[in-house]
Amino acid sequence: MSGDSRFVAQRIILEVKNMKYDMHSMKAEEFINDAEIRETVAFANEHKNDLALVDEILEKAKKRKGLSHREASVLLACEDEAKVKEIYDLAEQIKKDFYGNRIVLFAPLYLSNYCVNGCLYCPYHLKNKHIPRKKLTQEEVAKEVIALQDMGHKRLAIEAGEDPVNNPIEYILDCIKTIYSIKHKNGAIRRVNVNIAATTVENYTKLKDAGIGTYILFQETYNKENYEVLHPTGPKHDYAYHTEAMDRAMEGGIDDVGIGVLFGLDNYAYEFAGLLMHAEHLEAVHGVGPHTISVPRVKPADDIDPDDFDNSLSDDMFCKIAACIRIAVPYTGMIISTRETPEVREKIIRLGVSQISGGSRTSVGGYAEEERPQDTAQFDVSDCRTLDEVVNWLMRAGYIPSFCTACYREGRTGDRFMELCKSGQIQNCCHPNALMTLKEFLIDYASDDTKRIGEEVIEREIDTIPKEKVREIVRERLVKIADGERDFRF
Repeated sequence: MSGDSRFVAQRIILEVKNMKYDMHSMKAEEFINDAEIRETVAFANEHKNDLALVDEILEKAKKRKGLSHREASVLLACEDEAKVKEIYDLAEQIKKDFYGNRIVLFAPLYLSNYCVNGCLYCPYHLKNKHIPRKKLTQEEVAKEVIALQDMGHKRLAIEAGEDPVNNPIEYILDCIKTIYSIKHKNGAIRRVNVNIAATTVENYTKLKDAGIGTYILFQETYNKENYEVLHPTGPKHDYAYHTEAMDRAMEGGIDDVGIGVLFGLDNYAYEFAGLLMHAEHLEAVHGVGPHTISVPRVKPADDIDPDDFDNSLSDDMFCKIAACIRIAVPYTGMIISTRETPEVREKIIRLGVSQISGGSRTSVGGYAEEERPQDTAQFDVSDCRTLDEVVNWLMRAGYIPSFCTACYREGRTGDRFMELCKSGQIQNCCHPNALMTLKEFLIDYASDDTKRIGEEVIEREIDTIPKEKVREIVRERLVKIADGERDFRF
């Protein structure tokens, strides 16, 4: 290592230690500090071709302990083709080390598109008079759940606009109760994640008591000035209240939280640094970082044209962002939705994504309709394949589609899940659970071709379970599943 390289490495460590922001602060503008983000982006651009420094950061990343936002930003800025390939290869290996070849599947369930906010990038904004407003009754929620169960889904993410009159917390809680109560044929929704507007500690406690899995809230953009422009009216205009929501959620007892930005609203390098700073803050204050990080991009929708925003990013850069996130936060789950095309999803899954949606409909009441409705959709779906087609595709690509929800129901949440992941013991829990839930899907919902491929996958993958005793139990339970029993888990 050259003397100059050692000097740069020491300087980056020094600058990280002397950051102008306070990751332990509970104030949004202190743990997401604009000056620190801008200095980080400038530092990354200045040193993007310092290959010795890039090598040092990659060597640190290989220890699987994560990277700081500034270190990860240098990797994101690096343009050397050979080093970028190393970044991709490392991201792929880290993903395999912690998540194996499993891909968890879920579906969004839109409950209501009533909203009082004025978000410029969302068709649900209050001034949009084109879009029909709709709110599901509990009977309609039940119909949606039955349709989703008949596809084979076990995990949902419920979505609703922010409207204290039409969508109060009591409505959300009633919907959760309804969802969990429906048991159609062999179907059951075993985990309900919640993506609703920032709320109070009291309301987060109510969500926890209702048995939710992860609370998800996208920041949209970490740039406060731009955030306030993009949210000109409504309660979401309050940047601090929105940005501090995860702290209130964890104070309210929710162990697993999911963060994300809507890439395309602001400069991607700025958002990338802010996203990692948010993760660092949660780890510093609560002892555990985000359970998931989502990477959506602005997409067309009623009254919304992505070309109206000046910060769109290429597919290649989008995939590079995912790879750098995986390296920076190796234990955190990553989510990609049907906003993206099958081609982009195939590429980005390899680089770090661990959860995807499948068979999704983004309109209110869309699943119970025979044809895919568009009039109440939040965004245009780019991957319109059925869940069976997605499962088939994943298996052909070498992945295990997983419908597992066991960790949540066995209390392996928050820091307990992270310890399981870090220790590698996840292979003796999540891997066999994935195979057993895949077996359920094959018997109850799969097409003949998907069933044939799936049986081959299960037989092959059983032998990769580390513990012999666990392998024996899995084989016994697979027989019981074939005989009609359901919901086994480790």
